[in-house]
Amino acid sequence: MPSNDARILLQAAVPTAAVGAIAAVVSGAVAGGKGALGAVVATLVVLLFMGLGLYVLQRTAKSLPHLFQAMGLLLYTAQILLLFIFVAAFKNTSLFNPKSFALTLVVTTLVWIGAQARAHMKAKILYVEPESSKAEKPENKGHSS
Repeated sequence: MPSNDARILLQAAVPTAAVGAIAAVVSGAVAGGKGALGAVVATLVVLLFMGLGLYVLQRTAKSLPHLFQAMGLLLYTAQILLLFIFVAAFKNTSLFNPKSFALTLVVTTLVWIGAQARAHMKAKILYVEPESSKAEKPENKGHSS
């Protein structure tokens, strides 16, 4: 992963993990051990889904740049849909507190999206390849006026 991609991943993952840790402490205080476990599981799910999504999106940008925007829209739609499926699947679980899980899932997803958007805005990524200083300037071989 190039340094810009790794930097963007780090700038999105760290705040998400921090908010997930805070959510685990708050959920543990409010709902006990099962609340903390639900918050930790939700944070891990968001980090995994969003991290893989960012990786896929960066690979698409490099190999198929003409599909980048469409792939981004499709990817974020699929991620949100999968997160809703996770909430629905674990709605009645007894492994952890489902309310802590769902709330942490939503909050950490929003934090990831916000942090990733901020990282992209702060990154100085060139969208045009600069000319090389070693490149020869083409000679004017046409008609001169």
